[in-house]
Amino acid sequence: MAVEVQPQRGARVATRRQYIVWSRLLARALFVAVLLVLTITFALPFYWLLSTAVKTTTELFVAPPIWIPSHLEWSNFSNAVNFFPFVQYLTNTLIICAGAVVGTLLSNSLIAYGLSRIQWPGRNLLFILLLGTLLLPYQVQLIPLFILFAQMHWVDTYLPLIVPTFFGNAFFMFLLRQFFLTIPAELAEAVRVDGGSELTIFARIVIPLSTPALAVVALFTFINTWNAFLEPLVYLRTQSKYTLSIGLSTFLGQYGSQWSWLMAASALVFIPIVILFFFTQRTFIQGITFTGSKG
Repeated sequence: MAVEVQPQRGARVATRRQYIVWSRLLARALFVAVLLVLTITFALPFYWLLSTAVKTTTELFVAPPIWIPSHLEWSNFSNAVNFFPFVQYLTNTLIICAGAVVGTLLSNSLIAYGLSRIQWPGRNLLFILLLGTLLLPYQVQLIPLFILFAQMHWVDTYLPLIVPTFFGNAFFMFLLRQFFLTIPAELAEAVRVDGGSELTIFARIVIPLSTPALAVVALFTFINTWNAFLEPLVYLRTQSKYTLSIGLSTFLGQYGSQWSWLMAASALVFIPIVILFFFTQRTFIQGITFTGSKG
């Protein structure tokens, strides 16, 4: 009797193992299929942008739409660059981006350090109030800020686009604060025992250990400033000071639009962001992963 039970039990175990293996394979296949569908969904607009950028004029408005151009019209890129002062607008955009990144990193890192590593009365209350400002839309602040900058004679300069970044951003404060909290307090205590100041702790301990979080803040700031359209449109008046986002709007005319040139110029504006993220994705993912692991 015992001899008969043993093979049955072994068969059940083998069947269960096969069931587990096939279940995991099915779950993995389903997961890969979902990721593939999402990837195609998100990549489709970018493929359409690139394909339209190299289409001829006759292939733009046909039904059904042409997904693969029969002839690659590379001259659209040179025509797009020559249609508006691309190099000048690129230089203006880089100047604004550089100033915004420096101001954002400097201000938010100092504020986040004070909210995370220094004990003082009302710290948590002030932090909650700062988070509450995230609920305030930027469009509500736009008119008061424009009046203020107009009275300061800053309109038609880059100052309204750069100087506000030196006063902090609630989201970046939160991001850096949460990351600073993951740094062991013993490191700061050791510096204090040796007579180091808070500024020394900030510069020699916190900042070097917070490279991933700072890279995330810098990347977010660069992308937001690079793609910004409303703020430069409101504050800039002189055409020679325009950014790339405003320059793209010049392709849309009242009586006609150069769609292929617009897509070519959009591709030139879009590609640097992809390259930047490609080279910083490991640091970016590391900063996002570590942030918020301690509250």
